[in-house]
Amino acid sequence: MPDWALIWGKFSLAVAVIAVAGSALSRNGDAIAQRTGLSGSWIGLLLLATATSLPELFTGVSAVRLANAPDIAVGDVFGSCIFNLAVIVVLDALHRGHSVFDKMDESHLLMAAFGIILIGFGGAGLLLAPASLAPSFLQVSVFSPLLILLYLLALRAIFYFEAGRPKAEGRKTGPSLGKAIAGYTTAAAFVVGAGAWLPFIGQDLANVMGLGQTFVGTLLIAFATSVPEVVVSASALRIGALDMAIANLLGSNLFNMLVLAIDDIAYVQGSLLEAASKAHATTAFMAMIMSGIVIVALLHRPGRRFFGAFSWASLALAAVYFLASYVTYLYGR
Repeated sequence: MPDWALIWGKFSLAVAVIAVAGSALSRNGDAIAQRTGLSGSWIGLLLLATATSLPELFTGVSAVRLANAPDIAVGDVFGSCIFNLAVIVVLDALHRGHSVFDKMDESHLLMAAFGIILIGFGGAGLLLAPASLAPSFLQVSVFSPLLILLYLLALRAIFYFEAGRPKAEGRKTGPSLGKAIAGYTTAAAFVVGAGAWLPFIGQDLANVMGLGQTFVGTLLIAFATSVPEVVVSASALRIGALDMAIANLLGSNLFNMLVLAIDDIAYVQGSLLEAASKAHATTAFMAMIMSGIVIVALLHRPGRRFFGAFSWASLALAAVYFLASYVTYLYGR
């Protein structure tokens, strides 16, 4: 069997495992939300986003500690951010009737806004680190502890925002809370396991295709590590938990910036932000633009859909994503 066929076979197997486990993850996450009265947005941010973003963490630490590939680690983080936002386009196409932007809860404004702040800090760190404008301590950029602090502040702000809103009544039917938590934990283990395997498959694909680290990290590895977000969000949409699906994507972007800080700490050869290519800053700024589009769409609901499937916001997100991919390709050739 040719090497490429074996690699694609592994990729298909990993995606199949994530598809089955991701569906269970969404169902049990929704059951936890209903049983506890917590909002779907908070469950998506705290439970789903954390579980589906762990592959980015494993990939980043492995890239900087084992492979000495800082561009793979940084490219995966920012590439996953733009890919997660592009997944909203897919959800919009799959959603029947109105655009998903017409049905999203207003709480996503806060997540998207914090996403712009954290991603902006990460992009600024990339540009300022080599100019000695951002001091380092024990080889860790000053931006990394700031990213960790901002992530915790974002969680706190979103928690208190959700806590101040009317709570849904707990559902009396369906699995018990204990069974839902056990089901979520089991499904999350499969998602994390298969998701952690995907980056290594992506690296094999990159070697076969002979592409540079910047392009590979931003597009191929980022796509591989973001497969859990795609499957889990689509599963949540299918069971009618739209807000949980969107919170999973926007929350994953927040978690990705935490991953960037952890990767910097794990990189013992110096500051990761200084070692990585400055081309990644372009991806960061594109992610900020895409997050801004989401905010505008939430404040000015699209209403009309083009081709019966896409709102103007989805078309704008797709355009920026493809532009970011093309620019990354030019840098990474």
